[in-house]
Amino acid sequence: MILIDKPIDKHLEETSDAVDEVNKLKTAAQWDTKVNFDSQKDKTQFRRYEEACERVKGFYKEQHEKQTVAFNIQARANRRKHVRARMGIWEAMEMLNTLKDDSDPDTDLSQIEHLLQTAEAIRRDGKPEWFQVAGLVHDLGKLLYVFGSESQWDVVGDTFVVGCKFSDKIIYPETFQGNPDSKDEVYSTDNGIYKPHCGLENVMLSWGHDEYLYHVLRDQSRLPEEALYMIRYHSFYPWHREGAYQHLCNAADEKALAAVKAFNPYDLYSKSDDSVTPEKLKPYYQGLIEKFFPDVIEW
Repeated sequence: MILIDKPIDKHLEETSDAVDEVNKLKTAAQWDTKVNFDSQKDKTQFRRYEEACERVKGFYKEQHEKQTVAFNIQARANRRKHVRARMGIWEAMEMLNTLKDDSDPDTDLSQIEHLLQTAEAIRRDGKPEWFQVAGLVHDLGKLLYVFGSESQWDVVGDTFVVGCKFSDKIIYPETFQGNPDSKDEVYSTDNGIYKPHCGLENVMLSWGHDEYLYHVLRDQSRLPEEALYMIRYHSFYPWHREGAYQHLCNAADEKALAAVKAFNPYDLYSKSDDSVTPEKLKPYYQGLIEKFFPDVIEW
């Protein structure tokens, strides 16, 4: 019996390993695949900042002048000092509806509609539940504005690295002339305060809703690493769209880039989809929320 058992056990172990590998491939194929929902969309009609209204241009000028290293250090310190609110995910979505994003040239829809449009586009393409949830919550960090931010320049808009030379791949790069860091002898150099290829985990991105929500959910959700990448870097267009900051990236950032690129079309191009009715979709998404989040989040 012993002679028979050993080869059977080895065979089962090899089979189990093979099944695990197949399941990993299936999981990858579910989210890191071709986007279908936007195949008929005219993508040239999005992010047309050269034709943006004065509201959008004025927003970015203020953001670029005020997002300094000193401000970013203080903003992170303030986040750790106190809990701003305690509430669930859907309640947070409803609260966010009071905000109109001054940085967005593509839509005038309410925030909850944008979140649901994003999630629904992901759902239609058959992506995993965690991917749908990432779409549902990705902009909830904009609650910073509702919680008392002085304006929107430290809440919304494209993000970029502070502490080194401002990239010319950022929207309206000329407006950084008013930022004191652009003239600092260290902060104005290519690497600035960072070591080459230190990895994005070790750089400081301009403070806003992406970075804030990432820190809130990193320890208070059951979202996988890929979803957290999508949340943290989805506004980091100079990197994931324009290819900037490669001198600061390392091999670990390749996985993050794949996740963000998989997510970005749903965030951007779903803005032209038909409007949604939150109350009709609420039961489905409440079910997903229960799978990935506690009843109450500390914001």
